[in-house]
Amino acid sequence: MKRFLTIGALAKQAEVSADTIRFYEREGLLGSPDRLASGYRHYDADAVARLQYILRAKSLGFTLGEIKGLLALETDRENGVEGVRQRAQERIADLDRRITEMTGMRDALKALADACPGSGEPEACPILSALHGEETPECREGGSGKAAS
Repeated sequence: MKRFLTIGALAKQAEVSADTIRFYEREGLLGSPDRLASGYRHYDADAVARLQYILRAKSLGFTLGEIKGLLALETDRENGVEGVRQRAQERIADLDRRITEMTGMRDALKALADACPGSGEPEACPILSALHGEETPECREGGSGKAAS
């Protein structure tokens, strides 16, 4: 006999909230479950595995839209594996781009923080000056001449 779960039991087992499960259903990531006569959702064990898949994909940086695409590719016997590989490479390229951007932001902010006296008049603080859009030597050294946006 197949074991079924309520939304609360599924949420507990997958370590997500019931609202998250409802959201994933609305987004088409998790199939709509059968409902009991009482209206309660009735999930099978496959729902736990699907939620764990979604959570692992999210932990690798995939967006929910990308995860939906990965789920669709999983059933494509001809192009699925190559499609999944291509999506992973695209995600890696995006992560590399974001790492570069964040490194630049960190370096610019570090230069401002290092130059800030930490006391005195607000006008002497290069961080505040940069936030007001004023050029500072630290920002010019960071590359853009203004605080990173």
